[in-house]
Amino acid sequence: MMKRFLPLLAFGLQASLAQAAELKTLGDRMFADYFRIETKRLADDCLAEIHSLDDWNAKKKVYRKQLHEMLGLDPQPERTPLKATVTGTVKHDGFEVRNLHYQSSPGLYVTGNLYVPHNLTGSAPTILYVCGHGRVRLDGIDYGNKTHYQHHGAWFARNGYVCLTIDTIQLGELPGIHHGTYRHGMWWWNSRGYTPAGVEAWNCIRALDYLESLDFVDKKRLGVTGRSGGGAYSWWIAALDERIKVAAPVAGITDLQNHVVDGVVEGHCDCMYPVNTYGWDFAQVAALVAPRPLLILNTDDDGIFPLDGVNRLFTKVRRIYELHGKKSHLGLVITPGGHGDSQELRVPAFNWFNKHLKGKSVLIDKPATKLFTPQQLKVFDPLPTDERTTTIHDTFPQIAGDDAKAKRPEIIKNLREKTFGGWPRRGGKLRLRKVSNTERDGVRLAAYDFGSQAGIRLRMHIAHKTGLAKGAPVHLQVLNENQADDTTRQLQFVAEHPGVYVAFAPRGIGSTRLTQNEKHLTQTRRRFMLLGQTLAGQQVWDVRRCIRALRTLERCAAAPLELWGTRGSASLVTLASLFEKDISKLNLSDYPATDQEQPDFLNISRFITPTQLLDLAKRKTQVVILGKEKS
Repeated sequence: MMKRFLPLLAFGLQASLAQAAELKTLGDRMFADYFRIETKRLADDCLAEIHSLDDWNAKKKVYRKQLHEMLGLDPQPERTPLKATVTGTVKHDGFEVRNLHYQSSPGLYVTGNLYVPHNLTGSAPTILYVCGHGRVRLDGIDYGNKTHYQHHGAWFARNGYVCLTIDTIQLGELPGIHHGTYRHGMWWWNSRGYTPAGVEAWNCIRALDYLESLDFVDKKRLGVTGRSGGGAYSWWIAALDERIKVAAPVAGITDLQNHVVDGVVEGHCDCMYPVNTYGWDFAQVAALVAPRPLLILNTDDDGIFPLDGVNRLFTKVRRIYELHGKKSHLGLVITPGGHGDSQELRVPAFNWFNKHLKGKSVLIDKPATKLFTPQQLKVFDPLPTDERTTTIHDTFPQIAGDDAKAKRPEIIKNLREKTFGGWPRRGGKLRLRKVSNTERDGVRLAAYDFGSQAGIRLRMHIAHKTGLAKGAPVHLQVLNENQADDTTRQLQFVAEHPGVYVAFAPRGIGSTRLTQNEKHLTQTRRRFMLLGQTLAGQQVWDVRRCIRALRTLERCAAAPLELWGTRGSASLVTLASLFEKDISKLNLSDYPATDQEQPDFLNISRFITPTQLLDLAKRKTQVVILGKEKS
C-alpha cells in the first residue's frame, strides 16, 4: 500500500514546487508585504509611550541601557589602561598635529590625530571627529580614514578648538571588518549580538576618556561630529554618553521606512546598525541626545539617507525637545546635492559648535582644507603584533561558554525577550483553510494553508492511510532548503514510518522561496535584522504555528507529536519544542555543533550554546540524534 502511496505524495509535493517555480517571486512579494507591516508597527511604536516630560524622564535611563545592550556594551568592557602613545608630531601655522594611538581594550588599537592650537591660555572646547568611509591606501599601506577627513580637524584647530580625529576599525591603519553580514556571510554576528557599531561606540567612549585626561581640554565643552558612517557613530556616542554636550552628525541617520521598505539597507554596511533587540526605530536613538544641542545635517538628494526619512525622524525627535522646552536646541539643515562632503554642510556645523561651545557666532571665512600628506599623519611604523583590531568581532561580545549554568526559566525568558522579541505578542487567528483533499489507493493526501503572522501564509501537506486508527502518532518534518527541492528523501521517510505524515516548509522555503540571487537573499536577511528579528527566528515561529494548526485537526489534536529536522531545521524544531506543549520526541539529523554552524538567532549565543540548547530540550522531551544525512 505504501508503495502505491508514494507517487501520489510525490505528485502533491511536486505540484506545489511547480507552482513555486512558476510564481518564483511569490516569496518576494510575501516578504515585501511583511516588511511593510512590521516596519509600520515599529514606527508607530517609536516614542509612542512618551506623552510628557515625566514619561521621558522615567524611560530615558531604560532606553539608554537598552541601547548599550544593543551595541554589545551591557555589560561594558573593562576600562583598562589606555596606554595612549604619541608617535610623532606635525607642525603647522597656528597648530600642531599629534599622531597617536590608544587601546580602548587590550590589543584593540585606535589610531588618531590630535589637532592642538598653539598658544592655548586655558582649557579649550574640544571636538571628537569620527570618520566615515573614506579609505586612504597607497602602495599597499593603509593610512586610515583620519587622513581623508583631516580638513575637518585642521579647521577646528585653526579656530581655537582641540580636535581628536579617530580611525574606524573598517578603514584604519589596522583594518577590521564592517561587512560581516553584508559581504562575508558572517550571520553568526547576529547570534552573538555583535555589531561593529558597538566597537566604534566603545572606541568613542574611550576617546572621551583620553580627552578628559588632557589638561588643555575643557571637559564641560565636548562636542562630536562626523559624516556618513562617522555621522552614525556620532549618534551612538552622543546618545550613550552625556559628556558630549553638543552634536552635529552629518548624513548619518534616517528611519526604518527608508532602510527596510525603501531598500536603503542595501547601501549600508553593518556598522550603521545596532542589534535591534528591542524593536527601535532610529528616532529613539536621536531622542536620547535631548535636551543637549543637536544639529541634524543632510542633503536633499542623498541616496542612502533620503530626505523624507530624515524629515520624519526630525519631526518625532522635535516633540521630545519641545517637552524639555528646548526647541531651539534642535536644528535641521538641508543643503542641495547628493551624498558628499561639502562646504555647504560644514559651515552650519561649524556655526553650531561656535554658538553652543563658544557662545558666539563668528563669520566663517576659512574653508576646511587638507594640509598634510597621508604619510605625515601616519601613526604606526611598524604595525603592532599584539593587535586584536582586525579580528575584534571574534571576542568583543560577551557570549556564553560551555560552563554557563543559567536556569531554564531564565534561559526561556531570555529567548523570548531577546532572541524572539519579533514574534507576535498574540498568536492571532490561524485562518486554517483546506486547499486540497485527495484519496486514492487507500491513501488520503491533504494540504492546508494557515496564517503564521500578518503578511505570512504558509502550507502544510498531510498524508495518512485511510482507516488509520485514531491516536496514531503524527510526524511533522520541517523541511530545509535542500529537502524542499527533493521529494525522494521525504517519500522514503513516509514509506518507513507508520502514522500521520506532515511536510512543512517555513517561510522562505518551498512555495515561498525567494528569488535565488545572492545579493537579494543577503539583503532580505539583513532587513529582518533591522526589525529586531532573523529569518531563522521567524521560521521557528512558523513551526510553532504549524503545530497549533495541526492541533486544531481532529485526527492530530491529541495524538503523540514527533518533530523531525535536519541541519538548519534541526535547530528550528529544537527551539520550537521549548515553547510548545506535548511534543513527544525530537528526531534530529546533522544538529549544529557551534553557533557558526547553526542558523542565526538574535543574541542567542549571549546566553546559551547549541549543545546547552540540546540539553535544555532533553529536559522537556525525548531527543533522538540520528547522525548525518546524505546530501
